[in-house]
Amino acid sequence: MQAFLPGVLYAFAALFIILDPLLSVPIFAAMTKGQPPEEIHKQALIAVAVAGALMYVFLVFNTAIFTILGLNFPAFQIAGGFILFLLGVQEALGIELGHTKEHTATAAGVVIGTPLLCGPGTITTVMLLSKEYGLLIPFAAITLSLLATWLVLYYAEGIQRILGDVVTDIMGKVLGMLVAAIAVNIIASGILAYLAII
Repeated sequence: MQAFLPGVLYAFAALFIILDPLLSVPIFAAMTKGQPPEEIHKQALIAVAVAGALMYVFLVFNTAIFTILGLNFPAFQIAGGFILFLLGVQEALGIELGHTKEHTATAAGVVIGTPLLCGPGTITTVMLLSKEYGLLIPFAAITLSLLATWLVLYYAEGIQRILGDVVTDIMGKVLGMLVAAIAVNIIASGILAYLAII
């Protein structure tokens, strides 16, 4: 039990940092702006469900899923990086890429769930934790981190209200640029890793 709790706390901290739900607040708030509270709460649940489903799948099946599909992790990393880059550009410039505003608000949960919350970095962390601790500790840590993330997104509207529309808008654009920059690093790392295995 003594080894279990420190392991869970460490794994939870690692996952919560990589999930970084506070980064998603301005983007989530912008994508669900004008939606009724019940729809916003629904999208928050969808975001956590999507991220959680991917995290649990990769915890259990690990690299086997790539083997089954005939894929490799660098390819996934590159694809996820491109999607994340488009999301960052969209938020930084305040533009819509191929969606109406209504469609974007409806799909907010899925877009925030992956690749923003659960992208290549999160999946890599889950896989590393499973190798270090097995299944039980990462499973508990994933559950706790998802609960904390859901609470942040559930109250995203309140957090936005405290910050104010102007501050939230500025944060959304700045964080959009940071997301795009993170995506470039993910893509570059993926390309280097891909070239190393071909």
